Amino acid sequence: MTETLAPAALDQLFREARTQNKWQDKPVSDETLRELYDLMKWGPTSANASPARFLFLRTPEAKAKLKETLSAGNVEKTMTAPVVVIVAHDPKFYDLLPRLFPHADAKSWFSGNWSLADTTAFRNGTLQGAYLMLAARALGLDVGAMSGFDNGKVDELFLADTGWKSNWLVTLGHGDPSGVFPRSPRLEFEEACKLL
Repeated sequence: MTETLAPAALDQLFREARTQNKWQDKPVSDETLRELYDLMKWGPTSANASPARFLFLRTPEAKAKLKETLSAGNVEKTMTAPVVVIVAHDPKFYDLLPRLFPHADAKSWFSGNWSLADTTAFRNGTLQGAYLMLAARALGLDVGAMSGFDNGKVDELFLADTGWKSNWLVTLGHGDPSGVFPRSPRLEFEEACKLL
């Protein structure tokens, strides 16, 4: 890793990328979703734990089921998105560590320590959700992220047979620029950072 990305790539990932609230009527193919996962999976996690799990909701039936869990302000922008991703995590991610982290007995670090396992799954699953958003932007998709929904209801409706826990939602597709809000300010370096 020796070269900075071109300014256009940085714009696409960060500076010009915007949270989407309206969507064009353009589908996102299964192949694109597979490509998206195959790109984001390379982002680092603690002990390669990879606790994130993703449910890609595309069908009207799946979205209708999700609709009842959404806050009122999130219904339209979620229902019109070509894909809604439930970003979840597997609290028992450590069962896969013998395969994912064969260098050490990493499973033993977590299997008897619920608090550490829970914190690790949530933190690293959240991180992987962020990788998903950046990978989507890198592939030319627009995204919207939201937490205005009933996690317990989503877990009951979509995840009960897996033991996974929902974290947040990501909408994916090709955004309609007319639904983008004016750019909100960000904190300056001196407000958010310290050099020690």
